[in-house]
Amino acid sequence: MNSKIIQIVQGMAASDGAGVKLKRVLGQPALKRLDPFLMLDEFGSEDAQDYIAGFPQHPHRGFQTVTYMLTGKMGHKDSVGNEGIIEDGGLQWMNAGKGIIHEEMPMQTEGRMRGFQLWVNLPASEKMSAPGYHDIPSKQVPELKIGKASTVRVLAGEYEGQQGAVSTQAVKPQFFDLHFVGTEEVTLPTKASHNGFVYVYEGDIEISGKRLSKGQLGVIDFADTLTIQTSDDARAILVSGEPIGEPVVQYGPFVMNSQEEINQALRDYQQGILA
Repeated sequence: MNSKIIQIVQGMAASDGAGVKLKRVLGQPALKRLDPFLMLDEFGSEDAQDYIAGFPQHPHRGFQTVTYMLTGKMGHKDSVGNEGIIEDGGLQWMNAGKGIIHEEMPMQTEGRMRGFQLWVNLPASEKMSAPGYHDIPSKQVPELKIGKASTVRVLAGEYEGQQGAVSTQAVKPQFFDLHFVGTEEVTLPTKASHNGFVYVYEGDIEISGKRLSKGQLGVIDFADTLTIQTSDDARAILVSGEPIGEPVVQYGPFVMNSQEEINQALRDYQQGILA
């Protein structure tokens, strides 16, 4: 059976951090969450004033953050001593776990900066796990041919036996960056038990008769395969994972299973013992 689109969501203008202009795609009124995913933002501008203030120090607890840089340089620094710079095609995968305070600041003052940030929930058993950080340069991301001339960048998960650049144990999502060439029909293996979406960031694609254009997310009802048709050099990310199926209580950068756990996270942060 082939997967199909069951909902189309348009990204909405928003800002975060110290005023960075972005497009909130998941985590907005039209699509609040999609278990196990909590948020997807696309940021991108050629105007440094839209991004230069960056994301100064802020806390997280109870989930993982993924930052994937299409173009530009972003620096990372956190409260457990990790530092790194994400450049074109690279990504960072951070496990906030029991708590971390980090900052993500642009390492450029001009030029285009574009990328994504994805929030991946953690099951209750892992919410208080030790914080961790992976910084993966573009050269470590496997790229495979699909269809006649198109390619897939395997950021996380597995594609046709090829392990992605990031391997997470608590939640094992798939995160693919699809680069289509010309007019193409591509069929990808998918997992019927997954929840997930495809988000188009260049061009147009069609899935089971439904067209998605740049800036649109399609929620997928997964089956064994996903067939995508494209008539131009479209680009899209495909993200999926096993649903966790647990209560979600969120207060800004804290995502737990109960209000009491949120209250404890706030107390810990106020007392300086978050991590």
